[in-house]
Amino acid sequence: MTRIARPFIAPVLVALACLAAAAAYGWHEADAGSGLASVLDTVWIVAVLAVLEISLSFDNAVVNAAILADLDPVWRRRFLTWGMAVSVLGARVAFPLAIVGFCTGLGPVDAVRLSLAEPAHYEAILHSAHASIAGFGGTFLMMVGLGFFLDVDKRVHWLGWLERSLARVGGLRAAEIIPPLGLLALLAHGLPFAQGVRFLVAGLLGLLAYTLLQSLSAWAKAFQQRATGASAARSSGLTTFLYLNLLDASFSLDGVIGAFALSNNMVVIVLGLTIGAMFVRSLTVTLVENATLARYIYLEHGAFWAITVLGALMLVSTRVAIPDAVTGLIGAGLIAAALLSSARRPGRDAG
Repeated sequence: MTRIARPFIAPVLVALACLAAAAAYGWHEADAGSGLASVLDTVWIVAVLAVLEISLSFDNAVVNAAILADLDPVWRRRFLTWGMAVSVLGARVAFPLAIVGFCTGLGPVDAVRLSLAEPAHYEAILHSAHASIAGFGGTFLMMVGLGFFLDVDKRVHWLGWLERSLARVGGLRAAEIIPPLGLLALLAHGLPFAQGVRFLVAGLLGLLAYTLLQSLSAWAKAFQQRATGASAARSSGLTTFLYLNLLDASFSLDGVIGAFALSNNMVVIVLGLTIGAMFVRSLTVTLVENATLARYIYLEHGAFWAITVLGALMLVSTRVAIPDAVTGLIGAGLIAAALLSSARRPGRDAG
C-alpha cells in the first residue's frame, strides 16, 4: 500500500460505517411504504455534506499541516485521535447544542431532545445565534491569517509587494488587531442594538481566545528553551494541540450552520460532517508526511489568505447573506493559484 493511501484507510472505514448508519436511520425514520426512498435520500444527504465539509476545509488541512510539521510525533498522533473526538463531538455536536441551551435555558439532555424531536425549531434557534457565532469565528480566523502575514521575520512572499508591505506593518505593536476590530465596529453599527452587542462581545471573545493561545505558545517556547526532555515537549505539544483544535473548531462553525441548508436533522448532519472531518485530518497527515509544503512553497500562503478572507466573510455575513459555495470557491481559488505559482517556482523565494 502506498504511503499516500495509508492515512485514508481509517476515513474510508468511518465513511462506510457512517453511510451504513445513515441507511439504518433513514429506514427507521421512514413512513410506511417509503423505506427505500428514505434510505436513499438520507444516504445522499450525508454523502453531500461530507463532500462539502472536505471541499470547504482544505485550507484548514494546509494550515494544520504547516503547524504539525514542527510538532512532536506523539502530539501529532494525539491530534489525529483525541483531536478527532474534540473536532466531531465538540465543535460539530456539543457546541451547537450549547448555543441552543444557552438561548433557551434548556439543559444538555433537553437540548438533544429538541434537536431530535423539533429539528425546525432547533435550526431556527441556531440561526438566531448567527451573529455571535460569526463574531467569534470570524475574528479568530482573521487574527490567525493576519498573524502569518504581519510577521517582520517572514522572508518568503507569494504576493510580493503586498506581503512585503504587510510584513513591514507587522513591526507596529498589535497591528493585527486593527482590521478585525475595525470590521467588527463597522458591521455592528448597522445591526439591531441587542444583536450588535452580542456580535461585538463574541468578536472580543474570539480576540481574547487568540491572544490567550498566543501567550501560552510564547510561554511554552520560553519554557522549552530553559527545560529539556519530556517536560518541555509536553508543554509545547499541549499548547499547539489546544491551538489546532480551536482553529479547527473556528473553521467548522460556519460549516455547521451551513449544513442546515441541506438538512435540519442533527443525526444526518453529524454523520456527514464526521466523514468530512476524518478525511480532512488524513489529508493533513498526508501533507505532513510527504513534505508537500516544503515542495510547494506558496501553498501555505494561499491557505492563510483563504483563512483571512473566510474570517472577513464570516463577519460580513451578519449583514449580507454569503452562500457557502462562494466562500468555498474563493478559498479553493486562492489555494489553486498558490499551488500553480509554487509549481512554476519550486523551492525559490518570491522576494
